[in-house]
Amino acid sequence: MKKEKKSKKTFALVEKIKEDKVSFAVYAIIRLIVIFILIRSIFLREWESVYVCALTLVLLLLPPFIERELKIELPTGLEITAFVFVFCAEILGELGAYYVKIPLWDTALHTVSGFIFAAFGFCLLDLLNRNKRVNLSPLTLTLVAFCFSMTVGVLWEFFEFGADLFMSTDMQKDTLVHNLYTVTLDPQQANNVVAVKDIVKTVIETADGSIVTLDGYLDTGITDTMKDLFVNFIGAVVFCLCGYIYVTKRGKRASRIVAGFVPKVTQNEEKEKQLLEETPENDI
Repeated sequence: MKKEKKSKKTFALVEKIKEDKVSFAVYAIIRLIVIFILIRSIFLREWESVYVCALTLVLLLLPPFIERELKIELPTGLEITAFVFVFCAEILGELGAYYVKIPLWDTALHTVSGFIFAAFGFCLLDLLNRNKRVNLSPLTLTLVAFCFSMTVGVLWEFFEFGADLFMSTDMQKDTLVHNLYTVTLDPQQANNVVAVKDIVKTVIETADGSIVTLDGYLDTGITDTMKDLFVNFIGAVVFCLCGYIYVTKRGKRASRIVAGFVPKVTQNEEKEKQLLEETPENDI
């Protein structure tokens, strides 16, 4: 019985995707590519790649799952953005090593993630705001959506730091810098900042006698973390401006343009809410 229920839910999710032909086409193409890479990785016994592919297939079901569970409708633009984001982050970024090969790849994805999570945060609050007992102003709505996106961004950086600390990964990418400002090198220990400029070489010697030479000083993650949070901030601000226009100018031309990226309540859900609001309490 449990297997039947799970299969029915999966089928319902796929049917949900099929309702929008453009989104379904993008979803189908990406899913076929991931399945091909998955089969190839199994034959080559590349188990890490198998894990990434399996995770990607699960993540691709998140947008329709959210639509069904929250009874909302994701616009085509936002849904396609989510599908492409998952593919770019997991398949191209991790398996294709685009995070290393393309310098701005990680930056672009963090910007998009800030936009997407602001959209979901905005949607949840907008749903709450449709209830007559709740009346959030457009400014409050957009500010809370912004905070939601930034909170997700911060939690993700915590995850990256934890993975690097406990699993010996390098999710917080290191950066070579050539200027260093620190109080650690102050010989008097008086909290004075010591400037070390124009660093051209750093020599690292390990306990076993190995020597590694770098063309600068290796900053272990802080630059990458702050850059990620900053572009997440930009993505969140861009969506919140769009969301503010959508709420304050509903039905107008500017709102219709922005509506392509703002999740909406499904028509059936809207009707149910209207009926509940119109029904006297004595009749319930």
